[in-house]
Amino acid sequence: MSRPTSRRKRHEIRGDRKSALLGWLIGGLMKAFTATVRLEVRDLCGVGSPTAALPPVIYVLWHNRFFSVPAAWSRLCRAQRRCVALTSASRDGDMVARAMAVFGLGAVRGSSSRRAVAALVGLKHALEDGLDVCLTPDGPRGPRYVVQAGVIKLAEATGAPVIPIHVHFSSAWRLKTWDRFVIPKPFSRVRVTFGEAIVLPRKMDAAAFENARIDLESQLIGGTDDA
Repeated sequence: MSRPTSRRKRHEIRGDRKSALLGWLIGGLMKAFTATVRLEVRDLCGVGSPTAALPPVIYVLWHNRFFSVPAAWSRLCRAQRRCVALTSASRDGDMVARAMAVFGLGAVRGSSSRRAVAALVGLKHALEDGLDVCLTPDGPRGPRYVVQAGVIKLAEATGAPVIPIHVHFSSAWRLKTWDRFVIPKPFSRVRVTFGEAIVLPRKMDAAAFENARIDLESQLIGGTDDA
């Protein structure tokens, strides 16, 4: 009798008052902390232009680069685009979702390890509704700097352009987590680059699918200073 209950717990979306409060606090601290750095945002795909003809897009960046990206997205795109980020179904994911809301980002709850199918469907629906989506393709647990298949499946199914995001730090702390999460030091320089759009073909065979995955992984690694 315990197995069905355990299975339901693994697949439920978690969150409570404490995680919500901590999330809003973390978002506020991120916003205040990011205000101390010299943030440079480069737009190679035109996503920040009010006259851009880009349809809803899929932003991808490494899990450990996420700290500075919400502020960069808010500066570049918030006036003309809406976006949701994929966060895990855990209480930690709830905190992240609340923190992202401080920057005007919504959330789709799920991950590659929990509620994966529901998350993929939610992201697809968001794109169909005209929203951009944001993924960390090596999250939530790694391996670090390895693109998992979900982002390729989503791009293949929807035809949405993929926008790789690269983040460089002049000086930063690197935490002792699985992904070596990066936090820029105050008054350092952070450059966030929204790369050129990548459009993947529909209905790829297995070889083409794996080539697309490897190509995206190579592009993201190529824009990383510690890979």
